[in-house]
Amino acid sequence: MPNASSFNRLPTHDGHWVTVWVEGQAIKVRSHDSAAAAVLAAGLNASRTSAVSGSARAPYCMMGVCFECLLEINGEENVQGCMTQVSEGMHIRRQQRARHLVDDLSVEVKS
Repeated sequence: MPNASSFNRLPTHDGHWVTVWVEGQAIKVRSHDSAAAAVLAAGLNASRTSAVSGSARAPYCMMGVCFECLLEINGEENVQGCMTQVSEGMHIRRQQRARHLVDDLSVEVKS
């Protein structure tokens, strides 16, 4: 994982930091950061790959509209990283495959 980051923080008054794991490496981030911001702060520009072309995708809008920030957080896939606040010990991984929309295709649809 790169040591340098092009992610620049705005000045804040919150000095509380938590440790999260990004791709297996511990990093300290501010307690009010989003998981997407933690990925950027870790020096990773891509948060997932496109299911169609495999091209790298990165957090874009940072407000829950574009879905480019989908991550695997604490083992759960398809989590919008920009809408998820970090917590102590959180495990964040980049999503490297197509997302699963339905886990059990045998579910009956009621009309």
